[in-house]
Amino acid sequence: MTHISYSELKEWTVCPWKHKLNYIDRINEFKGNEHTAFGTSMHTVCEHLVSDGKLESTDFFDKEFVKNLSTIKEKDPNIVFKKDLVEQMRVQGVALIKHVLPALRSYFRKFELISIEEKLYTPIADQEFNFKGFVDLVVKTSDGKYHVVDWKTCSWGWDSRKKNDKMITYQLTLYKHFWSKKHNVDPKDVITHFALLKRTAKHHQVELFKVTSGQKKTQNALKLLNKAIYNIQKANFIKNKLACYGRYGTCEYYKTTHCP
Repeated sequence: MTHISYSELKEWTVCPWKHKLNYIDRINEFKGNEHTAFGTSMHTVCEHLVSDGKLESTDFFDKEFVKNLSTIKEKDPNIVFKKDLVEQMRVQGVALIKHVLPALRSYFRKFELISIEEKLYTPIADQEFNFKGFVDLVVKTSDGKYHVVDWKTCSWGWDSRKKNDKMITYQLTLYKHFWSKKHNVDPKDVITHFALLKRTAKHHQVELFKVTSGQKKTQNALKLLNKAIYNIQKANFIKNKLACYGRYGTCEYYKTTHCP
C-alpha cells in the first residue's frame, strides 16, 4: 500500500481485521445498496449544481439514481432492491435538488468557487504513505477564508452526538490539513463544514454546519493516522470482536470463511 484514505482509517479504527479483508486482501463483499446509490447520485447532482448553477433537465437525479442502481446490480446480480424504498428515494431525490443552491447561498452569502471533487494525494510527514481523498467542495468568501465542505446524505438529519463525533469529524480535520498543505495555505484560513442532504426531512432539507478543526484536533487526528499506518505496515491486524455487531448491524464477514 502506498496511500491511506479517511474511509480506510475509519474502518481500521473499527476493526483492523476487517480493514485487512477490504483493503489488503481486496475481498470487499459489500457492493452497495439503495442508500449508497442515492448518496452517489446526490453527490453528482451537487457537483453539477454548484458548477453550472442549474441542471440540464429536471430528471437529472432520477437518471443518475437508476444508473447507479444498475451499476450495483452488475457487480452483484443476486442483490434484491426494496422496490418501495427505491420509489421513495426517486421522489425524494428530485424534491431535494431544489434546496441545494439556496442553502449554500443562504449559508455563505457570496462565495467564489475554488474546486469541486478535488483529489488529494498528499504526502504524510515522516511516512512513505500519501493521504488520499476527494474534497467535495471548496469555496472562498469575501473575508479571504477558504471553506471545505463535505456532502452527507441522510434520512432526517444528525443529532448533536453525531455532529460532534470525533471519528466522523476527523474526516474534515484531515481534509483541511492536507488540502492546506497541498496549496500552501495557512490552516487558520481554512474552515470546515458538513452539508447534510436530508432525504425524509420536511423542513431544512439541506443543513450546513461548521466543524471545528483546530491545531490540537489536527494533532490528534494525525496521531491516529500514523498509528494506523504503523500497524498496517507491521501487519498487526487484530480482530475487534466488539465490532461484529456494530451500530448499523452485523458485520458482513461475521461467521464467514474470512472471519469464522
